[in-house]
Amino acid sequence: MSKHDHIPLSATDIPSFDRDLFGRDEPVSAVGVGAIGGKASGLAQANRMLQAHFPEREYDGIRISVPALTVIATNVFDAFMQRNNLWEVVAEELPDRRIANAFSRASFPSEMVGDLRGLIEKVSTPLAVRSSSLLEDATFEPFAGVYATKMIPNNDPGVDARFRKLIDAIKFVYASTFFQDARGYMAATGRKPTEEKMAVIIQEVVGLRHHERYYPTISGVARSYNFYPTGNAGPEDGVVSLALGLGKTIVDGGRSWTYSPAYPRANPPLTINDMLKQTQTVFWAVNMGKAPAFDPMEETEYLVQPGLAEAEFDGTLADVASTYQPENDRIVPGIGRPGPRIVDFAPTIRMGELPFNDLFRELLTHSEEALETEVEIEFAITIDPLRRQQPRVGFLQVRPIVVSREQVTLDDAALSGEHVLVASERVLGNGVDSTLTDIIYVRPDTFAKEKTRQVAVEIEQLNRALREDNRHCILFFFGRLGSSDPWLGIPVDWGAISQARVMVEATLPDMDVELSQGSHFFQNMTSLQISYFNVHHAGAYRINWRLLEQRPAVAETAHVRHVRLERPCTVRVDGRHSRGVIEL
Repeated sequence: MSKHDHIPLSATDIPSFDRDLFGRDEPVSAVGVGAIGGKASGLAQANRMLQAHFPEREYDGIRISVPALTVIATNVFDAFMQRNNLWEVVAEELPDRRIANAFSRASFPSEMVGDLRGLIEKVSTPLAVRSSSLLEDATFEPFAGVYATKMIPNNDPGVDARFRKLIDAIKFVYASTFFQDARGYMAATGRKPTEEKMAVIIQEVVGLRHHERYYPTISGVARSYNFYPTGNAGPEDGVVSLALGLGKTIVDGGRSWTYSPAYPRANPPLTINDMLKQTQTVFWAVNMGKAPAFDPMEETEYLVQPGLAEAEFDGTLADVASTYQPENDRIVPGIGRPGPRIVDFAPTIRMGELPFNDLFRELLTHSEEALETEVEIEFAITIDPLRRQQPRVGFLQVRPIVVSREQVTLDDAALSGEHVLVASERVLGNGVDSTLTDIIYVRPDTFAKEKTRQVAVEIEQLNRALREDNRHCILFFFGRLGSSDPWLGIPVDWGAISQARVMVEATLPDMDVELSQGSHFFQNMTSLQISYFNVHHAGAYRINWRLLEQRPAVAETAHVRHVRLERPCTVRVDGRHSRGVIEL
């Protein structure tokens, strides 16, 4: 088998579930028969890797393991779909809420009820119900973040209530297989929804309870290859993104802290003013308090998003934050003094109080060896504020990433000229594309960050027309694409940009944010080999908007234009040096 093959395991390849999630040495088990999907297969492989390299499940005083999980195999999905005639429902391509409502009302296969009820009788801590489809986490079509994850507090005193919420969460993950985002991503990869089968992971949430909130101290995504290195770091040095609380902050493109694990003490390429504006001010946690209004069709139904004051009250901020001292305009690690807090992870990473960074590097090395290619891993860390228990790292996911090796050379002269639409020295991808004639761009003269939700709707409208004509495009926009925070970028999903084959992210003076290398959008772009240009408004290279504005529009909205060229433009990307150019 080559290193790029991806064959999900079946339920027979891992131990059968025995209704005890925590009381067994083997953390990975299966319910049912059939495939267990890409994500569960990756976790089973990660567990074997940890057993080989960390047989004591410990690293220099830090506990490390794959959090306990069981996976519901794809035969249960098949039975659920067939017995409830749901294939007929999804064939209509209904809106997401109507699909979710139909799945919520459907009957769950009765033969599986005993095992799942047995699980819930013995477990009363938060659970993550996660997708693990056949197509998920394949090398070139990872479907990262396309399907739903639902976290449930699982703290009701009655077993019946806990069991009902578990089944509701499983049905929601099943339904997400056919949501608009998934359909759009499948269109981008040439797949059809009927090709997909969904396994579902039920896994403990790594974290500690703090009053009415449950969350890890740190969540992270680490890559063994850095597409946008800065300072002394090189691409092979990798990159790590960290966030306080649940990892939803990172994978949704929210505010996180990014650094090179080869240089954990290096100063970030940010000013103090940037750090005050662009670091975390809120975090995600599981709501352990009063139950919210019943809404089984909402992915964040049982989540809350507190601010840093709550984290400081919980005692978790001390391990991840520094304090800005305006009187001398400096940042001091820790929160021992009054002042604005900056979530920069200085106490744990730059100060090296705990050897987490060394562990990240070892995990990346061992994962690369196991998968025989560059990798991305996800993890969560708990640090007890009172130090009553060991710090813990939960290994949540491992998947391959694509690094193209095609030889393309661009010298300085190639990046300028009257026919250059845009050039950049911060480009993701590699290779040459001379097939694209359609360009969709957000107009710089009408864009404002308070209008990003409306811009997302308009991009989707123009993308839909391209999809109907089976055409692809270059997409120009401002801020982080797909960010869950509309103040950081345009909150589109994959269904809204499915026809883009080249993306150009530009900044403006009031929309100047760092790239997010830990988001699911980023993972999907690299795996689909979409070229991705970053152009800073004050950088050496600018976008020649005149070349676009002088062309007639095929379609135009309040903030977005679609133009079509008479002949294809040429996109060239030198992946070795992160350089790229688009010429008309």
